[in-house]
Amino acid sequence: MPSDTQKIIRQISDKSSDPQLIESAFEFAKEAYKDKYRISGENYIVHATRVALELGKMDLDPSTIALGLLHDVLDDTPGFTKKVELKEIEKKFGKDLSQMIEKISNISKVQYSLSLGLKDKKTLTKEKIENLRRMFLALAGDLRVVLVELVSRQDGLNFLDSLPEDQQKLFALETLQIFVPVASRLGLSGIRRNLEDTAFSFLFPAKFKWLKENIKEQFEEREKYLKKFIPHLKKIFKKERVKVLDINYRAKSYWSTYQKLLRHGMNFDEIYDLLALRIITSDIESCYKILGVVHKHFKPISDEINDYIAHPKLNGYRSLHTTIFSEGNKTTEVQIRTEEMHKEAEYGVCAHWSYKEKIDLKKEGENFEWVKDVSDFWKNFKIDFFPSKVFCFTPMGDVIVLPKDSTPVDFAYAVHSDVGNHCESAKIGGKIVQLNHILENGDTVEIVTSKNKIPSKDWLRFVKTSLARSHINRLTDQKSNFQFPLPNFIKRKIAEISEASKKRQEEKQNVKKGNVKQIYLSGQQGMLIHIAKCCNPKPGDKVSAYLAQSRSAVLHKISCNNFKKISEKYPEKVIDASWE
Repeated sequence: MPSDTQKIIRQISDKSSDPQLIESAFEFAKEAYKDKYRISGENYIVHATRVALELGKMDLDPSTIALGLLHDVLDDTPGFTKKVELKEIEKKFGKDLSQMIEKISNISKVQYSLSLGLKDKKTLTKEKIENLRRMFLALAGDLRVVLVELVSRQDGLNFLDSLPEDQQKLFALETLQIFVPVASRLGLSGIRRNLEDTAFSFLFPAKFKWLKENIKEQFEEREKYLKKFIPHLKKIFKKERVKVLDINYRAKSYWSTYQKLLRHGMNFDEIYDLLALRIITSDIESCYKILGVVHKHFKPISDEINDYIAHPKLNGYRSLHTTIFSEGNKTTEVQIRTEEMHKEAEYGVCAHWSYKEKIDLKKEGENFEWVKDVSDFWKNFKIDFFPSKVFCFTPMGDVIVLPKDSTPVDFAYAVHSDVGNHCESAKIGGKIVQLNHILENGDTVEIVTSKNKIPSKDWLRFVKTSLARSHINRLTDQKSNFQFPLPNFIKRKIAEISEASKKRQEEKQNVKKGNVKQIYLSGQQGMLIHIAKCCNPKPGDKVSAYLAQSRSAVLHKISCNNFKKISEKYPEKVIDASWE
């Protein structure tokens, strides 16, 4: 184990309000990662420590830093083993941290759709990209999970050249299309710039190289000019008796510059903010006073004045922006803000973490329109980003957005009316589920259809979408209103079916008499169940079931050799079962 990682952890824990949690998380992570290496050859603990260090620099709380250390512990872990490990994590670190680790492990589902799109060379529409962003936030469900994933990705991009070229493209595309806009919405400017420039260099290497070569002279010339201009500006403020804490400048990101060049016909003369001056002062009153002094001595471009203090951006960004003709008639963008605003500009919502107990919650809440209940948000950081929606995948990677508590039947109709009208059964993650099963964020749903299958009136009891309801009503009403004299041979067939149905019902009642009513299949009761004679499972045994040709379920012990053979041969017929 590299000694510098332990030194870093000591630095973090010395500053932390809960050093024991940081050290315990590090020791747990060190053991969990001991045989796990990234493609670059680096052990996962080194990456996790760098993530924790970056979170520490943002003055974030101990739980978030601990999540940074533990965020990869469930990677590549099978479902059953994952549940066992989560219980161990919950026992050691509490439910809150274990839930965050589970959520961050589920975020990889977002990559599924993009990877299929690249493989099949599909066009990623704006709607699909936006749905993927929304799915990412829905799966995270906690601002701390979002933040740790962004910081982890920022670190991972530094080693992107270790991946195969197709993986590089996927990682960079996912970063630029999903994670950069999320970072922007949260006001995380520093992270956003790092993410977008690295992704830009891997996705469009020729364009990135061209821009870097052509902009180098522009940057160097402007930087040289600003270094001379700042002392002159300080003299003006001293003469005008205006208190300024600091004057610096920042370079515009390559990706933002390229986007702006596209809008201005690739004309560098139209880009005023390649390097922007930032003037930091003590209070809001001084911001406006400085703006007046700047305009008194330098002519402003009237169209380039923006007051983001009186009217903050949606992500909470606050600052005064103006563009002036400075010495030598050069155009220069000037940003004026307080120290607090400057911290917000770099870290967005995270700027409030370290002093969340001291701020006026009602006042600060106005700066974050996506936070509905400010007091509750600052209490636990949990955000139900889309409380009325559920985001699911088709097997081809398309995102289907449905109302919360929707079922596979709703999903089928959302894909296509014919798929819904002929829906026979459904699978989630390869396992058969009942048609009234409640869908969850990130589910991959496969609908099995049959030409002979038609909607059932019973579906109306559980479907959520008006689309599904209208199709079911129309087809079932047509069926009930369609009458004609039945030939005798059809009447005999109906009688035979009725008799067979009566026998199955009696058989079902007989089965129910023998404790089978305790059994739940995929969380539901009411299905015809047979007890396997080969292993004769009893209440308390770990059990599973498979669908027989007779449409009944046969219950086995999980340890049963016959069941193991069947599940290997027909995994699609296996159903989860439990006694409670």
